[in-house]
Amino acid sequence: MATQLNGARIAFVATDGVEQVELDQPWSAISDAGGRPELISLSAGKIQAFNHLDHGDTRQVDHNLDAVNADDYAALVLPGGVANGDFVRADERAVNFVKGFFAAGKPVGVICHGGWVLIEAGVVSGRTLTSWPSLQTDFRNAGAEWVDQEVVVDGTLVTSRKPDDLPAFCAKVLELVRAAV
Repeated sequence: MATQLNGARIAFVATDGVEQVELDQPWSAISDAGGRPELISLSAGKIQAFNHLDHGDTRQVDHNLDAVNADDYAALVLPGGVANGDFVRADERAVNFVKGFFAAGKPVGVICHGGWVLIEAGVVSGRTLTSWPSLQTDFRNAGAEWVDQEVVVDGTLVTSRKPDDLPAFCAKVLELVRAAV
């Protein structure tokens, strides 16, 4: 089990305001399966995670967006958190990084508010996906079919709604990454 992903590098894009459990659980799943998760952020240093509205732990950034390219990673994970999702979608480097994974047909896992950057990247039209329920109008307006399900797989895109969905989300992300490496 520990070597299934054979050291594949998996990018996690997050910044201050990330929902800690939505970063930590997929990170552990990737790591436990033999992958190499790397935290990519808007700037170097540390980010502040949150447990809903309460401060959580800080996390050390591995690389800022200026130093990475989608070609260097096997897959991408976009955790949620309202502030995180909003900050990430407003950063042109993050949007371009996300576009690179879709252009290459690589697996992308997105949970909760992490999906806002997908809209900004223009990669949701014609797709079926889910998210935190308050984003459904945003996704529909961008041409996606939004559904209220625990986990949705559309091609190489895995989406989930909230922390309760993490077991199903992690399982599907691992399934797609295993098939890609």
